[in-house]
Amino acid sequence: QVQLIESGGGLVQAGGSLKLSCAASERTFGEYTMAWFRQPPGWERELVASISSRGEYTNYAKSVKGRFSISRDNAKNTINLQMNNLKNTDTGVYYCAAGRGPWWAETGTGYDYWGQGTQVTVSS
Repeated sequence: QVQLIESGGGLVQAGGSLKLSCAASERTFGEYTMAWFRQPPGWERELVASISSRGEYTNYAKSVKGRFSISRDNAKNTINLQMNNLKNTDTGVYYCAAGRGPWWAETGTGYDYWGQGTQVTVSS
């Protein structure tokens, strides 16, 4: 059982930056594909970014490419999401996820473990 705890959410003005972090409890963290998903108000959950188990490959939603950056530190069992030039449309609850599915997957299928989520609100 992998426990995931997100941190770093909050309120920020459009154009600003936030960094989200996710800490995992599992010793075999380095075997998991990791990802960030988000659920905007009134919308379904969507992939934001994912990263392969060793960190050599990443995948981003088109809406965040060039603005967001996902990274991981397997020695510390953590992943991060650096979010720059935030837009109102980035508002939502952000979830950290872990699974053994492919890093290029666009849906939540293959992710077995989820954090409780952290709220990100971008104001005009």
